[in-house]
Amino acid sequence: MNFNIKTGLYFALATAIISGVSNFLNKKALSVLGDSFVFTTAKNVLVALVLCAIIIFFAKFKELKKLNKKQWLLLIIIGVVGGSLPFVLFFKGLTLTSAIQASFIHKTLFIWATLLAIPLLKEKLSKLQGLALIILLAGNFILDGFTGWQFNWGSLLILLATLLWSCEYIIAKFVLRDVSSWLVAWARMFFGAIVLVIWLGLAGKISVVTSLAGLQWAWIGMGAILLLGYVGFWYAALQRAPVSVVASVLILASPVTTLISGVATGRFTIHQLVGVVIISLAVILIWNLRIDRVKDGGHSISATGLKRP
Repeated sequence: MNFNIKTGLYFALATAIISGVSNFLNKKALSVLGDSFVFTTAKNVLVALVLCAIIIFFAKFKELKKLNKKQWLLLIIIGVVGGSLPFVLFFKGLTLTSAIQASFIHKTLFIWATLLAIPLLKEKLSKLQGLALIILLAGNFILDGFTGWQFNWGSLLILLATLLWSCEYIIAKFVLRDVSSWLVAWARMFFGAIVLVIWLGLAGKISVVTSLAGLQWAWIGMGAILLLGYVGFWYAALQRAPVSVVASVLILASPVTTLISGVATGRFTIHQLVGVVIISLAVILIWNLRIDRVKDGGHSISATGLKRP
């Protein structure tokens, strides 16, 4: 396997583990803070500030000066499309639909990202990889223990948020050709945080943030550390491996969360066990497919998913 892609897969695996742990701990944090939007905005702002410090400390501002207008525009779009607007839609959707339904819709992100990557990034999908994606979707369906479906306004908002995140993957993939992963991560969090803070102000919740207690800030800090690791590893993975593959590996976050929850509560159902096994096997299959030399009309596709002669 191409070394660059293999490294990207390991970064994606690290992202999935961090995401799985984060999902579990964030639920605990929300029980302390009570407001998911306040929690998300506060930790996103902290991560944006840390990334600003990283950019300054490692002299990445020199790279910032070299960015052209198109690159700046794309970075701002990543901040809006990936780091702010979908969060607003997602949390609003959660108030209008069930958590299980919202979770399942969000987990279809890898499907939408793959469908976009095929025409826009010229990524190719083998029959075996396509089968693995179907198995992956079935595993998520079983893992959530889905017992019913009622598509409503909440479901639509969750779906729109998921589609925006998948669009972010594609845009970021283009930008990562010439821009470092840390700068893309910074843009996502910095511009996204600006929009979230504005939205928080419009919602009249700024006072909620200023009145948070020490314990609540401790939970926010914990969430920020995990989020920093998430964006750092994720964009490094996206820069090195195809979107369709790293997005699929990221689904391992669900089994990680389920396993941690099962150990913590001492409860683990059969459908959860079956879902974890199916998802894990599907990801292992995708991981081991020969993705480093995909052919496309006489061209090979590089680790960035873009054609090269």
